[in-house]
Amino acid sequence: MKKVLIFAMVAGISLGACKKDDDNDGQPAYVEPENISTQNTNDDAAIAKYLDEHYLNSQGKIMAFTATETPENHPRLSSMNPLKLSSGVVVILREGAQPENGRSIGDTDIIRIMHHTGTFLSNLEDGKANYISELVFGNTIDGSGAPQNDPSFYFASAKTLSESGKARDFYEIEGFREGLKHFKSCEIPDSQNYNLQGVIIVPSRAAFARDAHYPYGSTSWRNRNFVFNFQVYKTSERK
Repeated sequence: MKKVLIFAMVAGISLGACKKDDDNDGQPAYVEPENISTQNTNDDAAIAKYLDEHYLNSQGKIMAFTATETPENHPRLSSMNPLKLSSGVVVILREGAQPENGRSIGDTDIIRIMHHTGTFLSNLEDGKANYISELVFGNTIDGSGAPQNDPSFYFASAKTLSESGKARDFYEIEGFREGLKHFKSCEIPDSQNYNLQGVIIVPSRAAFARDAHYPYGSTSWRNRNFVFNFQVYKTSERK
């Protein structure tokens, strides 16, 4: 449980400092669809819009297009061969950033991960889906500057599950685990500068959906889509 609490405190600090808009910056207020199918459709459309409106900088970090940084200067995420899994998870492997001698990531391996993870809600505006209410879920890149060890959103320990009496999906984001299978660990020291490997976008149905979940950062992640922008520094076998 210590690991969960530590991450919660870190996430709370990140959210307090980095969340973009409690008031949605003048955007229409979020209205939860009554129908789950509508929620899923809106999520997929909002994710597609997000892919069209963002790119990766020279270190692989997701950036939004601006008046000066345009699609003429940088390829859209949507043009970087995104792989959409049956769960709705979108995986982008950044070209030239995959390890030549990387280590396959086992289902129960311990990982050390450098990441900036954002979230957003999907919302209908004039009949079209948009992404709103962007919040930071976790950020080691602009935070500690060091990889995070074995976060509970990836793997909840047996001790944590035993002490809480909760199932894994109370803590873990299933879609992230699914997407991570398409990457390999770089097997590099913490001191090495990051060169992010790519992106995993998890729609709400493959994250916490509308289920009860651990309140990382004392925030509800209900209906939220997650954008993981990351590099796996190292993995090791879980004993």
